[in-house]
Amino acid sequence: MKRKLLATITAAAMALGLMACGEAAAPAPAAPAAEESAEAPAASTGKKWIIATDTSFKPFEYTDDSGNFVGIDVDILAAVAEDQGFDYDLQSLGWDASIAACQAGQADGMIAGASITDERKSSGWIFSDGYYDANQSMAVEASSTIAGFDDLKGQSVAVKTGTMSASYAEELSKEHDFTVTYFEDSPTMYQAVVGGQVAACFDDTPIMAANIKDGNLSMKLVEGSGNEPAAYGFAIFNKDNQKLVDMFNAGLAHLKENGKYDEILAKYLGE
Repeated sequence: MKRKLLATITAAAMALGLMACGEAAAPAPAAPAAEESAEAPAASTGKKWIIATDTSFKPFEYTDDSGNFVGIDVDILAAVAEDQGFDYDLQSLGWDASIAACQAGQADGMIAGASITDERKSSGWIFSDGYYDANQSMAVEASSTIAGFDDLKGQSVAVKTGTMSASYAEELSKEHDFTVTYFEDSPTMYQAVVGGQVAACFDDTPIMAANIKDGNLSMKLVEGSGNEPAAYGFAIFNKDNQKLVDMFNAGLAHLKENGKYDEILAKYLGE
């Protein structure tokens, strides 16, 4: 019995010695998988989801001074994917191109500061739970005397195509008799305001505030020009991708519970 025990100990010691010398050793039997808890991330499906986003919508998605693509949307998506255990490829396509890619089946979902509205839902958008509340408002060149919508009569204002701010401006134009001019992205639109090509622009309030401050733009927000806030949501356009929305919702709930969500907002918006 002692010899058998001694042989066993000797064999084990030799195996350890081989491992220490870098020799390959047979893998140990896998431990039984622990029962998954309710808080554990979802198992990866093996699919890499293609997620489309805008090119510049600071502070939600933009390129920083080091050339990195960053922002609230970028960080929330990364944290949700880590929490839920899925892989994704984030493609910076632009607002219109992101919608078109999802509708054509070239992308599985979209995160780009998209406001959740009944109109969009009825036209085929399928939204997650809201992850940020924002409204739209008006901004003008810093020295402008425009103080409200009535001052826009006969003027041209800028909007980004297909956005909530565009819808807001279009509705106001009927009452206040101004012309709406369309742009593909926010930075170009802001430059049109600064350069005097348009009298004002409409965009999401936190976006304009961040760009005016961080970009030192010669613009100012017009007090009292905002509409009612609406939530931003992650979106899909194909019911077959409902699993992606479900994972986003579950991950978002966890981020809010563990404090990660607040950390991300503080990182880009301050405390």
